[in-house]
Amino acid sequence: MSVLIVAATLTLAVLGIGNHLYWLAAVALLCLYLRGGRGSPPPPPPPGGPPPDSYRAYRDRRDRQARWERRYRRERPHEARRQQREKSR
Repeated sequence: MSVLIVAATLTLAVLGIGNHLYWLAAVALLCLYLRGGRGSPPPPPPPGGPPPDSYRAYRDRRDRQARWERRYRRERPHEARRQQREKSR
């Protein structure tokens, strides 16, 4: 990314010999680049939402999910068996 910014800035500077607006565009591009940061973008968040604040929050969420799955299997036994068969294949 930084190579692209440098190349674009140099191109605008060379074009700016005849037109001062290109010089201004090159300076603006450098300012935006420096203000925005030079590092790589932050890593994407892990799937399933943000990590829990504590182990207790994780345990509560896990228990809630287990209760939901037990209820689903109890209320829909045929669908649960079909999903289990497909999962084991």
